[in-house]
Formats: sequence, structure tokens, C-alpha cells
Amino acid sequence: MQFNRNIFREYDIRGIAEQDINKELAYHIGRAFGTIIKRNGGKTASVGMDVRPTSPQYSSAVIKGLNDSGIYVYDLGVVPTPVQYYSIFKMQLDGGIEVTASHNPRDYNGFKLTLGKNSFFGEDIQRLADIIEKEDYNSDIERGKTEKTDILTPYIDEISKGVRIKEGLKIALDTGNGTGGPVMKRLLDKLHIEYQGLFLEPDGNFPNHIPDPIVPTYMEKLMETVKQNHLTMGIGLDGDCDRVGIVMDNGELIFGDKFLGIVAPFVLKNHPGAPIIFDVKCTKGLAYVIKQNHGKPVMWKTGHSLIKAKLRELNAPLAGEMSGHIEFNDRYYGFDDGIYSALRMMEIVSSSSRPLSDMVKDIPFYYSTPEIRVGCPDEKKFEVVKSIVETFKKSYEVNDIDGARIEFPDGFGLVRASNTQPVIVLRFEGKTEKRLAEIKDIIFNELRKYPEVMLGKGEN
Repeated sequence: MQFNRNIFREYDIRGIAEQDINKELAYHIGRAFGTIIKRNGGKTASVGMDVRPTSPQYSSAVIKGLNDSGIYVYDLGVVPTPVQYYSIFKMQLDGGIEVTASHNPRDYNGFKLTLGKNSFFGEDIQRLADIIEKEDYNSDIERGKTEKTDILTPYIDEISKGVRIKEGLKIALDTGNGTGGPVMKRLLDKLHIEYQGLFLEPDGNFPNHIPDPIVPTYMEKLMETVKQNHLTMGIGLDGDCDRVGIVMDNGELIFGDKFLGIVAPFVLKNHPGAPIIFDVKCTKGLAYVIKQNHGKPVMWKTGHSLIKAKLRELNAPLAGEMSGHIEFNDRYYGFDDGIYSALRMMEIVSSSSRPLSDMVKDIPFYYSTPEIRVGCPDEKKFEVVKSIVETFKKSYEVNDIDGARIEFPDGFGLVRASNTQPVIVLRFEGKTEKRLAEIKDIIFNELRKYPEVMLGKGEN
């Protein structure tokens, strides 16, 4: 079968619906993944989907493909990605697929895959593409069946019983018209938590804003609601609910590294000396907090699949990324669940006499930039970053686990190649605004030596 291989990315399959992806390709994805499950000794899988207009037809097609490969499928209907993950753990399934393009604009769609309880990514996804290309499917097998299954009710029951949230919280909630609204409403009502809802109705056209909870522009209404109404906190979820953004009582948005910095001390009380995993984009202040609370900071590669694999390797109680993917292996299953993560933050805030805006002060403050993305051809980006690593290693401490994180006593500069786009990703932080500017200059002065790096006017 002919298809655009570029949509088979590092962590998932994602592209423009009805252009890069159609029902035929969805069928073949199911057929190929079912073949892999069978060859891995499995026979069951679950399939969930988000609320995009094309998701029902792609879900039906992928289920047919799985059935035709001999897989018994539990059809979960519309559920957040972490609920689909939950079904695998709860029902002891051999794999699963969520039809979703997460926080991408409405004209996108895609597929997130899990084999057993492990993320399916990198070379696995390329192997899947090879099978589709050659149509190297299982043959002479008995066709599988499909069973419609309610997994939401046991999910809500379990996670609501698994947290201890005291009365008195007043929160705002923005699910961006994604999959999370109905689930959060049921949960918060069950837990008797007072909330103000924003854009809770599922609508795959995303009429209010793109559901990405770490982009301040999209969270403006949530931040304004928390501040104006003097609420305890705000919660933002992305389109498929595997990421979370938190708004503090003062109306400021915090990212995944600050989230980890707030919850790590509480997790480490039950796991003294344990590793806490975070990606290369996170603030230096996070490692400090982990050490201060008798934990072991472990910096790892960016990417939720890579972080989850590292969590399982080290049996860490907590892991996460700047982007808001948070994995609790403490009292939970170790996969990224924005809904559960939000509940754990509510538990901490409800049990503390301090507001979030005070608790975050325990994390040493650094001035920082958001992610800066500069164009660089796919065939050149890794070569450029490798050269940057070699250059800076001559004079600086460099962590090269994922690109080049050049460490300074009072900040860092990050240069890494994106796994999914023809860009180089940059991020900087410094103890003062002046130092931040100096660190940026050091890195940009080196990047200017590479004509293939398309620096904007502000960086030239």
C-alpha cells in the first residue's frame, strides 16, 4: 500500500485527516498492529477515540483491521487517551490504539499505540510502517470479534477513591472542547468539588481555542477566571487529556517542571531516595528540589514514550516533562494521565495551608525562555546538533543525552533536534535577566556559524 511515511513519527502516527490519513490507511494500521500483537503472543486490544469529526470512521476502520488480524477488540468509544491506557492495565490486554491528534488543529488526526503495557514508538512505529508497505499480514487466522465496553465508570470510580481531597477547593477547569469535559464533570461532582467550567462540551472543531494547556495564549480565559474569582487554582487539559497545565491562585500558568517541583516532595516522603525523572527542557530548580527532599534527579530525553520507558526501567515513582506529560507510578500505573495528575495536585493543595503561588517559591527561580524553534532541514538538524555538542564540550559541561544541554552554574542553554519536525529546539534560563541574555548570546553566536539553521531576524 502507498502512503505518506512522514506521518509515522517518533511517538505516534499523525497527519492531516483525509489527506495523509483516510479509512483505508486506518484499516491497514489496525491490520498491521494486530499482526504485531499476534506475533507477540497476544490476542486482545482496546480502541478509543477523541472527538474529532473523522475519529468515528477511523476508529471503525482500525477495529476492522485488528479483527481481520484475529484480535478480540474492546471498543471503548469516545474516551481520553489515559482512559484507553487504563483499560489495558485494568483488563490485562495485549495492546491498544487511541484515535487522536491530541492538541493539533481540527484538520489533523492520528493514532497512539501501546503494545502490552509499554509505549510503542521509534523503531516500533517504523516496523509497523514496513508491514503496511509490504502488506505482510497474518493469514489463515480466525477473525476476531468486537465488544463495546464501558471503561469510564470503573476509571472514575478507581481514581476518585485513590485520592484524598479535602473540602474547600474552588477551581476553574478548561478542557478546550476536547474529550475531558464529561469525564471531569463526573469526577468533580463525585468528589463534591466546586468548579467553574470553561469549554467543557466536546466539539472536535475546537471553536474556542486549540486544546493545549501550556500555551499561555490558549489559557488566557482560564487564568483570568482564576484571578478575577479568587479561586484556589485552575486546570487545563489538552485534547486527549494526557497532558495538564496548572494555573496558580494568582492567575499564573505553570508548566510541567514546576508541577513536578511541587509534587515531588510529597511523593518522596513515601519513596525516600527514589529517582525522579524529568526531561532536558526542565529548570535547574527542579533537580535542586529533588535533592533537597532526598530524591535522585534523573534527566532524560524529551518524549512521553521515552520518559515512560525510563520510568519502568528505574521503577521511579514519578516522572514528567516540561510539556505537561506527568507519570505517577506512586499509587497509580505509571502512564501519563492529565486527569489523574490534576487530582493529585488538588489533593496536595487541599491538604496545605499554603496557596500554590507560595508553594512554587520552594523551587529556585530562574528567568527562562519558552521553547524557541528555528528551522533546519531534517537531513541536517542532527548533524548540526552533534557538531554543537562537540564544540561546547571543549569548554563547558554538556549533557548530551538529548542534543546539547550546556550547563552553567547559573543557568543552561539547550539545543536539540526535533524528532517530529525540520526544526532545532532551543531553550534558555539564567539566574538573572542579564545572565539569561548572556547565555542566549553564547549559543546563538555558535548557531550563526551554520547557514542551514534558519535563525529569525531577532536572533541575527
